[in-house]
Amino acid sequence: MPRQPQPLPSSFANTPFRVQDALRAGVRKDRLLRRDLVVPARGVRLPALHDEPIRRLIAIGLLLRGDQHLSHVTAAALWSCPLPRSVGEPDALVHVHVSTVGKGPVERRTGMVGHRVAVDRASVTSVLGTAVSSPAATWYECRTVLTERDMVVLGDHMIGVGRLTTREQLAGTIRRGDRGITSARSALDRIRVGAESRRETIMRLVVTDAGFPEPQLTVNVHAADGRFIGRVDMAWPELRIALEYDGDHHRTDRSAFERDRARGNDFTVEGWIVIRTTAVDVRRTASFLEQLRRAFENALQRHDGSTAPR
Repeated sequence: MPRQPQPLPSSFANTPFRVQDALRAGVRKDRLLRRDLVVPARGVRLPALHDEPIRRLIAIGLLLRGDQHLSHVTAAALWSCPLPRSVGEPDALVHVHVSTVGKGPVERRTGMVGHRVAVDRASVTSVLGTAVSSPAATWYECRTVLTERDMVVLGDHMIGVGRLTTREQLAGTIRRGDRGITSARSALDRIRVGAESRRETIMRLVVTDAGFPEPQLTVNVHAADGRFIGRVDMAWPELRIALEYDGDHHRTDRSAFERDRARGNDFTVEGWIVIRTTAVDVRRTASFLEQLRRAFENALQRHDGSTAPR
Protein backbone atom coordinates (compact mmCIF):
# COMPACT_ATOMS: atom_id res chain seq x y z
CA MET A 1 0.00 0.00 0.00
CA PRO A 2 1.41 3.45 -0.93
CA ARG A 3 2.48 5.59 1.97
CA GLN A 4 0.17 8.44 2.85
CA PRO A 5 1.63 11.81 1.82
CA GLN A 6 2.95 13.99 4.59
CA PRO A 7 0.37 16.60 5.65
CA LEU A 8 0.87 20.04 4.17
CA PRO A 9 1.26 23.09 6.40
CA SER A 10 -2.16 24.45 7.36
CA SER A 11 -1.73 27.51 5.13
CA PHE A 12 -1.61 25.24 2.05
CA ALA A 13 -3.94 22.41 3.06
CA ASN A 14 -7.27 23.81 1.89
CA THR A 15 -6.51 26.44 -0.71
CA PRO A 16 -4.63 26.97 -3.99
CA PHE A 17 -0.99 27.97 -3.56
CA ARG A 18 2.12 28.83 -5.53
CA VAL A 19 4.89 26.25 -5.70
CA GLN A 20 7.52 28.84 -4.80
CA ASP A 21 5.61 29.80 -1.65
CA ALA A 22 5.39 26.17 -0.55
CA LEU A 23 9.11 25.61 -1.16
CA ARG A 24 9.95 28.71 0.86
CA ALA A 25 7.79 27.34 3.68
CA GLY A 26 9.86 24.15 3.75
CA VAL A 27 7.63 21.81 1.71
CA ARG A 28 9.80 19.29 -0.18
CA LYS A 29 9.79 19.27 -3.99
CA ASP A 30 8.75 15.61 -4.17
CA ARG A 31 5.79 16.35 -1.87
CA LEU A 32 4.46 18.77 -4.49
CA LEU A 33 4.36 15.92 -7.03
CA ARG A 34 2.01 13.67 -5.04
CA ARG A 35 -1.37 12.77 -6.47
CA ASP A 36 -3.31 14.49 -3.73
CA LEU A 37 -2.38 17.79 -5.42
CA VAL A 38 -3.85 19.03 -8.70
CA VAL A 39 -1.80 21.11 -11.15
CA PRO A 40 -4.12 23.76 -12.70
CA ALA A 41 -1.07 25.35 -14.35
CA ARG A 42 2.68 25.16 -14.03
CA GLY A 43 3.75 26.84 -10.81
CA VAL A 44 0.57 26.35 -8.77
CA ARG A 45 -1.05 23.51 -6.86
CA LEU A 46 -4.53 22.81 -5.54
CA PRO A 47 -5.42 20.16 -2.94
CA ALA A 48 -7.43 17.50 -4.79
CA LEU A 49 -10.07 17.45 -2.06
CA HIS A 50 -10.88 21.06 -2.97
CA ASP A 51 -10.62 20.69 -6.73
CA GLU A 52 -13.44 22.82 -8.11
CA PRO A 53 -13.62 24.81 -11.37
CA ILE A 54 -13.58 28.22 -9.70
CA ARG A 55 -10.71 27.21 -7.42
CA ARG A 56 -8.67 26.21 -10.47
CA LEU A 57 -9.14 29.68 -11.91
CA ILE A 58 -8.22 31.22 -8.57
CA ALA A 59 -5.08 29.08 -8.56
CA ILE A 60 -4.12 30.37 -12.00
CA GLY A 61 -4.79 33.88 -10.77
CA LEU A 62 -1.94 33.42 -8.27
CA LEU A 63 0.49 33.38 -11.22
CA LEU A 64 -0.50 36.80 -12.53
CA ARG A 65 1.58 39.94 -12.21
CA GLY A 66 0.17 43.08 -10.64
CA ASP A 67 -0.68 44.50 -14.07
CA GLN A 68 -2.62 41.39 -15.12
CA HIS A 69 -6.11 40.06 -14.47
CA LEU A 70 -8.47 37.32 -15.68
CA SER A 71 -10.75 38.56 -18.43
CA HIS A 72 -13.17 37.69 -21.25
CA VAL A 73 -14.99 34.34 -20.83
CA THR A 74 -12.68 33.39 -17.96
CA ALA A 75 -13.92 36.40 -16.03
CA ALA A 76 -17.49 35.47 -17.00
CA ALA A 77 -16.94 32.04 -15.45
CA LEU A 78 -15.67 33.62 -12.23
CA TRP A 79 -18.79 35.79 -12.20
CA SER A 80 -20.83 32.53 -12.49
CA CYS A 81 -22.32 33.51 -15.85
CA PRO A 82 -23.80 31.03 -18.36
CA LEU A 83 -21.41 30.17 -21.19
CA PRO A 84 -21.82 28.14 -24.40
CA ARG A 85 -20.04 24.85 -24.86
CA SER A 86 -18.12 26.34 -27.79
CA VAL A 87 -15.80 28.17 -25.38
CA GLY A 88 -16.05 25.65 -22.56
CA GLU A 89 -18.46 25.44 -19.68
CA PRO A 90 -17.33 27.18 -16.47
CA ASP A 91 -16.09 23.82 -15.19
CA ALA A 92 -13.94 23.11 -18.27
CA LEU A 93 -12.83 26.32 -19.95
CA VAL A 94 -10.89 25.67 -23.14
CA HIS A 95 -8.49 28.58 -22.57
CA VAL A 96 -7.80 30.97 -19.73
CA HIS A 97 -7.94 34.60 -20.85
CA VAL A 98 -5.51 37.00 -19.20
CA SER A 99 -5.38 40.75 -19.86
CA THR A 100 -2.35 42.96 -19.27
CA VAL A 101 -3.04 46.60 -18.38
CA GLY A 102 -0.62 49.00 -20.05
CA LYS A 103 2.65 48.16 -21.77
CA GLY A 104 3.82 45.09 -19.84
CA PRO A 105 4.41 41.70 -21.53
CA VAL A 106 1.27 39.96 -22.77
CA GLU A 107 0.61 36.50 -21.30
CA ARG A 108 1.87 33.69 -23.56
CA ARG A 109 1.88 30.59 -21.36
CA THR A 110 0.44 27.36 -22.74
CA GLY A 111 -3.32 27.18 -22.28
CA MET A 112 -3.64 30.94 -21.80
CA VAL A 113 -4.78 33.63 -24.21
CA GLY A 114 -3.15 37.00 -23.67
CA HIS A 115 -4.76 40.40 -24.28
CA ARG A 116 -3.71 43.99 -23.76
CA VAL A 117 -5.94 46.77 -22.43
CA ALA A 118 -5.10 50.47 -22.24
CA VAL A 119 -4.80 51.96 -18.77
CA ASP A 120 -7.74 54.32 -19.36
CA ARG A 121 -9.94 51.43 -20.54
CA ALA A 122 -9.18 48.97 -17.74
CA SER A 123 -11.95 48.18 -15.26
CA VAL A 124 -10.63 45.67 -12.74
CA THR A 125 -12.06 44.36 -9.49
CA SER A 126 -11.65 41.08 -7.59
CA VAL A 127 -13.56 37.85 -7.06
CA LEU A 128 -12.47 35.73 -4.11
CA GLY A 129 -9.20 37.65 -4.02
CA THR A 130 -8.47 37.18 -7.73
CA ALA A 131 -8.05 40.18 -10.06
CA VAL A 132 -10.76 40.07 -12.71
CA SER A 133 -12.50 42.35 -15.20
CA SER A 134 -15.57 44.10 -13.83
CA PRO A 135 -18.91 42.61 -14.95
CA ALA A 136 -19.59 45.33 -17.54
CA ALA A 137 -16.05 45.12 -18.91
CA THR A 138 -16.32 41.33 -19.01
CA TRP A 139 -19.48 41.54 -21.13
CA TYR A 140 -17.84 43.89 -23.63
CA GLU A 141 -14.62 41.86 -23.81
CA CYS A 142 -16.64 38.80 -24.75
CA ARG A 143 -17.78 40.42 -28.02
CA THR A 144 -14.60 39.05 -29.63
CA VAL A 145 -15.18 35.52 -28.32
CA LEU A 146 -18.95 34.94 -28.20
CA THR A 147 -21.67 35.11 -30.83
CA GLU A 148 -24.18 37.94 -30.70
CA ARG A 149 -26.78 35.54 -29.31
CA ASP A 150 -24.48 34.47 -26.48
CA MET A 151 -23.72 38.12 -25.76
CA VAL A 152 -27.46 38.59 -25.22
CA VAL A 153 -27.53 35.55 -22.92
CA LEU A 154 -24.60 36.98 -20.95
CA GLY A 155 -26.21 40.41 -20.72
CA ASP A 156 -29.60 39.01 -19.68
CA HIS A 157 -27.93 37.17 -16.82
CA MET A 158 -25.77 40.10 -15.73
CA ILE A 159 -28.56 42.65 -15.48
CA GLY A 160 -31.16 40.10 -14.39
CA VAL A 161 -30.78 37.15 -12.03
CA GLY A 162 -27.04 37.75 -11.63
CA ARG A 163 -27.55 41.37 -10.53
CA LEU A 164 -23.98 42.13 -11.53
CA THR A 165 -24.40 45.34 -13.51
CA THR A 166 -26.91 47.56 -15.32
CA ARG A 167 -27.83 48.16 -18.93
CA GLU A 168 -26.39 51.68 -18.61
CA GLN A 169 -23.05 50.31 -17.43
CA LEU A 170 -22.98 47.84 -20.32
CA ALA A 171 -23.69 50.64 -22.77
CA GLY A 172 -20.91 52.72 -21.23
CA THR A 173 -18.28 50.14 -22.21
CA ILE A 174 -18.89 50.47 -25.95
CA ARG A 175 -16.30 52.54 -27.82
CA ARG A 176 -16.46 53.56 -31.47
CA GLY A 177 -13.87 51.84 -33.64
CA ASP A 178 -13.45 48.73 -31.46
CA ARG A 179 -13.43 45.32 -33.13
CA GLY A 180 -16.80 43.60 -32.73
CA ILE A 181 -18.66 46.80 -31.85
CA THR A 182 -21.55 46.05 -34.24
CA SER A 183 -22.25 42.75 -32.52
CA ALA A 184 -22.04 44.38 -29.08
CA ARG A 185 -24.47 47.15 -30.00
CA SER A 186 -26.93 44.73 -31.55
CA ALA A 187 -26.73 42.45 -28.50
CA LEU A 188 -27.25 45.38 -26.13
CA ASP A 189 -30.46 46.33 -27.94
CA ARG A 190 -31.84 42.82 -27.33
CA ILE A 191 -30.91 42.39 -23.65
CA ARG A 192 -33.92 42.18 -21.32
CA VAL A 193 -34.55 41.74 -17.60
CA GLY A 194 -36.59 38.66 -16.73
CA ALA A 195 -34.96 35.57 -18.23
CA GLU A 196 -33.91 33.15 -15.51
CA SER A 197 -31.72 30.82 -17.57
CA ARG A 198 -29.65 30.64 -20.73
CA ARG A 199 -32.31 28.48 -22.40
CA GLU A 200 -35.05 31.02 -21.66
CA THR A 201 -33.08 33.80 -23.31
CA ILE A 202 -32.39 31.65 -26.36
CA MET A 203 -36.07 30.71 -26.57
CA ARG A 204 -37.04 34.39 -26.54
CA LEU A 205 -34.57 35.15 -29.33
CA VAL A 206 -35.81 32.21 -31.41
CA VAL A 207 -39.38 33.47 -31.06
CA THR A 208 -38.64 37.09 -31.99
CA ASP A 209 -36.30 36.07 -34.82
CA ALA A 210 -39.22 34.06 -36.24
CA GLY A 211 -41.28 37.25 -36.46
CA PHE A 212 -43.43 37.00 -33.35
CA PRO A 213 -43.99 40.08 -31.17
CA GLU A 214 -41.69 40.59 -28.19
CA PRO A 215 -43.11 38.60 -25.24
CA GLN A 216 -43.37 39.86 -21.69
CA LEU A 217 -41.04 37.96 -19.34
CA THR A 218 -41.75 36.29 -15.98
CA VAL A 219 -45.45 37.09 -16.11
CA ASN A 220 -47.73 36.54 -13.11
CA VAL A 221 -51.09 35.12 -14.18
CA HIS A 222 -54.31 35.47 -12.17
CA ALA A 223 -57.71 33.84 -12.51
CA ALA A 224 -60.84 35.86 -13.24
CA ASP A 225 -61.57 35.96 -9.49
CA GLY A 226 -58.13 37.45 -8.78
CA ARG A 227 -56.55 34.23 -7.53
CA PHE A 228 -52.88 33.79 -8.47
CA ILE A 229 -52.47 30.65 -10.56
CA GLY A 230 -48.86 30.82 -11.61
CA ARG A 231 -45.94 32.60 -13.18
CA VAL A 232 -44.83 31.83 -16.73
CA ASP A 233 -41.45 32.34 -18.38
CA MET A 234 -42.82 34.51 -21.18
CA ALA A 235 -46.27 35.45 -22.40
CA TRP A 236 -48.50 37.60 -24.56
CA PRO A 237 -51.13 38.33 -21.87
CA GLU A 238 -53.54 40.17 -24.19
CA LEU A 239 -53.84 36.94 -26.21
CA ARG A 240 -53.58 34.60 -23.22
CA ILE A 241 -50.67 32.73 -24.77
CA ALA A 242 -47.71 31.60 -22.65
CA LEU A 243 -44.43 29.88 -23.43
CA GLU A 244 -42.67 27.81 -20.77
CA TYR A 245 -39.22 26.25 -20.82
CA ASP A 246 -39.08 22.99 -18.83
CA GLY A 247 -35.72 21.81 -17.56
CA ASP A 248 -35.14 18.10 -17.04
CA HIS A 249 -36.31 18.27 -13.40
CA HIS A 250 -39.86 18.87 -14.64
CA ARG A 251 -39.70 15.33 -16.06
CA THR A 252 -37.74 13.54 -13.35
CA ASP A 253 -39.20 15.22 -10.24
CA ARG A 254 -42.62 13.72 -9.53
CA SER A 255 -43.76 16.62 -7.34
CA ALA A 256 -42.73 19.14 -10.02
CA PHE A 257 -44.65 17.11 -12.59
CA GLU A 258 -47.80 17.12 -10.43
CA ARG A 259 -47.52 20.87 -9.79
CA ASP A 260 -47.17 21.49 -13.51
CA ARG A 261 -50.20 19.33 -14.24
CA ALA A 262 -52.42 21.08 -11.69
CA ARG A 263 -51.27 24.51 -12.78
CA GLY A 264 -51.78 23.60 -16.43
CA ASN A 265 -55.39 22.72 -15.69
CA ASP A 266 -55.90 26.12 -14.04
CA PHE A 267 -54.50 27.90 -17.08
CA THR A 268 -56.77 25.92 -19.41
CA VAL A 269 -59.86 26.75 -17.36
CA GLU A 270 -58.95 30.44 -17.55
CA GLY A 271 -58.64 30.29 -21.33
CA TRP A 272 -54.85 30.30 -21.61
CA ILE A 273 -52.80 28.37 -24.14
CA VAL A 274 -49.51 27.25 -22.57
CA ILE A 275 -46.89 25.86 -24.95
CA ARG A 276 -44.25 23.90 -23.09
CA THR A 277 -40.75 23.56 -24.54
CA THR A 278 -37.61 21.62 -23.67
CA ALA A 279 -33.95 21.58 -24.67
CA VAL A 280 -34.93 19.58 -27.77
CA ASP A 281 -37.11 22.47 -28.96
CA VAL A 282 -34.22 24.91 -28.55
CA ARG A 283 -32.21 22.78 -30.98
CA ARG A 284 -35.07 21.91 -33.34
CA THR A 285 -37.45 24.84 -33.37
CA ALA A 286 -39.81 24.12 -36.27
CA SER A 287 -42.39 22.13 -34.30
CA PHE A 288 -42.93 24.49 -31.37
CA LEU A 289 -42.83 27.57 -33.64
CA GLU A 290 -45.63 26.05 -35.72
CA GLN A 291 -47.62 25.41 -32.53
CA LEU A 292 -47.03 29.00 -31.46
CA ARG A 293 -48.06 30.30 -34.89
CA ARG A 294 -51.32 28.36 -34.73
CA ALA A 295 -51.97 29.60 -31.19
CA PHE A 296 -51.47 33.18 -32.39
CA GLU A 297 -53.68 32.61 -35.41
CA ASN A 298 -56.55 31.31 -33.29
CA ALA A 299 -56.18 34.00 -30.64
CA LEU A 300 -55.92 36.86 -33.13
CA GLN A 301 -58.92 35.64 -35.10
CA ARG A 302 -60.92 35.64 -31.87
CA HIS A 303 -59.82 39.19 -31.15
CA ASP A 304 -59.79 41.08 -34.44
CA GLY A 305 -59.39 38.78 -37.39
CA SER A 306 -55.63 39.34 -37.79
CA THR A 307 -53.31 36.54 -38.81
CA ALA A 308 -50.21 35.16 -37.12
CA PRO A 309 -46.63 35.60 -38.33
CA ARG A 310 -45.56 33.27 -41.13
